[in-house]
Amino acid sequence: MTRILIIEDEEPIRRVLVKILSEENDQFKIFEATDGKDGIKMLENNDFDLVLCDIKMPKMDGLEVLEKAQKSGILVPFIMLTGHGNVETAVHAMKNGAYDFIPKPPDLNRLLISVRNAIASKHLIKENVRLKKKIARKYDIIGSSLEIKKVIELVDKVAPTQARILITGPNGTGKELVAHQIHQKSVRQKFPLIEVNCAAIPSELIESELFGHLKGAFTSAIKDRKGKFEAASQGTLFLDEIGDLSLSAQAKVLRALQENKVQRVGSDKDITVDVRILAATNKDLKEEIKAGRFREDLYHRLAVILIEVPSLSERTEDIPLLVDHFINQIAKKDGMPVKSIEPKALALLKQYPWTGNVRELRNVVERLMILGDNPITSNNIIQFAPK
Repeated sequence: MTRILIIEDEEPIRRVLVKILSEENDQFKIFEATDGKDGIKMLENNDFDLVLCDIKMPKMDGLEVLEKAQKSGILVPFIMLTGHGNVETAVHAMKNGAYDFIPKPPDLNRLLISVRNAIASKHLIKENVRLKKKIARKYDIIGSSLEIKKVIELVDKVAPTQARILITGPNGTGKELVAHQIHQKSVRQKFPLIEVNCAAIPSELIESELFGHLKGAFTSAIKDRKGKFEAASQGTLFLDEIGDLSLSAQAKVLRALQENKVQRVGSDKDITVDVRILAATNKDLKEEIKAGRFREDLYHRLAVILIEVPSLSERTEDIPLLVDHFINQIAKKDGMPVKSIEPKALALLKQYPWTGNVRELRNVVERLMILGDNPITSNNIIQFAPK
């Protein structure tokens, strides 16, 4: 049976909706709530495949019902019902997660088409949430040491804000994990996180990459192209290795941060952008400023909040947790059996300097999973860990 909840304070409208839906499909089981509060109670205690919800209701309006359902993690499509004077409100509801809106009195054909499509979409909603959770787990910050707990606590504090954040730390410590966690815990998490590795893009192309270009702006510009600032609209732009950005590009990034506007290469037209900036570097930017390689005004724009990610040698007590995490991750990815590891082997791993930090540890664990015994022994560590 397909379970449909109607939340509507006007009884004649409820009767019409029940009649339409019952005649459409005898597999529809219809439930009714006379106001928003009753509707929320029913949603919290039952599993529905679709909700038809009026917008204007006493006690709690439809927008509040929609918002409360989403915050509670209730995965069900909402079709909002609206009077003719409330179309703007209905469009606002769709921007906030509603599947569709239907003017009252409802048009039979439009209502039934929307109902069929919304019910069909429910499994896509669940699949989308499952994939998002899978991606989120990929960027989990693993560890229980005091040093990493401080990082996690700071992430939790700053993520809901709009503050710009500079993430520092040696290569391989997981600065990108911190950036992803901030985005996932922010109000912008429904919108994209766009990553740019400033060190990997040639200096002559970085401005085009960040700000876009017009067709013909340079030899290989065969069509207009959006830059990363535009692509990250309403979301987050993560500028990794910001210390490698050229001085000319730094000046343009500074302007974008000051004015929330960018210009595509070859254009003098301003484009307004709404982007939260996260940046990361393994360089000491204060030393770079002294050497004239980094703009001090840009540094202060970026480093409203500074998060320092500790090296692995500063949190060796996290190595057993990280090793266990990587063993399970690699086993699942490659279809390998999960291996155990002897206590002496773990003790040896904690003694290494780990100049490549967490990234190097993961590489070693993958090597041990492929070439080591089960359980992984101290001899395996001596043989396959860094010399």
